[in-house]
Amino acid sequence: MTGFELLERMQEDDELRDLPVVVFTGKELSDDEEARLRAVAKSVVLKDVQSPERLFDETALFLHRVVAELPEAKRQLLERLHGSNEVLQNRQVLVVDDDARNIFALTTVLENQQMEVVSATNGRQAIDLIRSMPDLSVVLMDIMMPEMDGYETMREIRRYPEFRTLPILALTAKAMKGDREKCLQAGASDYIAKPVNTDQLLSLLRVWLNR
Repeated sequence: MTGFELLERMQEDDELRDLPVVVFTGKELSDDEEARLRAVAKSVVLKDVQSPERLFDETALFLHRVVAELPEAKRQLLERLHGSNEVLQNRQVLVVDDDARNIFALTTVLENQQMEVVSATNGRQAIDLIRSMPDLSVVLMDIMMPEMDGYETMREIRRYPEFRTLPILALTAKAMKGDREKCLQAGASDYIAKPVNTDQLLSLLRVWLNR
């Protein structure tokens, strides 16, 4: 089924007709095809060099419009989730990275949110620390480490039943296709590419620590 057929099928379904659709396509569209898409999609995004950022912007813009129309109570709930750092305060976070500069940069950001930061410079040390920290709330795990990399470390952590649900955010310098899936398969709860965007990191932490 092509994207066009899917969109037309959605238009025929009363429950799906009003679902917002952002189209992400690498196909060269004719004027007729673009007009056909615009008739059913809230936004048409063409793939280009900046397309991931553009896709994010288009989706976020649409969601902001949706948020603006929410009832006051729900809007306040979302604002608390995304705007307040209360959920981060006094929470223990383990930063695992073999580069002291990265540990320092992340520690500065996290301590500014009144989080308690502990660090490890290799996977084996990280596992020992996790087992000795009953109040640990979240782990930031660098992927590219010598000897025991982040994938292997996460797989080892997940072998312990008590750590199956511990939030682990994978940090990787390689934002390559397939990296996210590889991180999640190894046991990461979520994924963020380096250099780390501070706002994105804090947003991810708020989401995982609100659970």
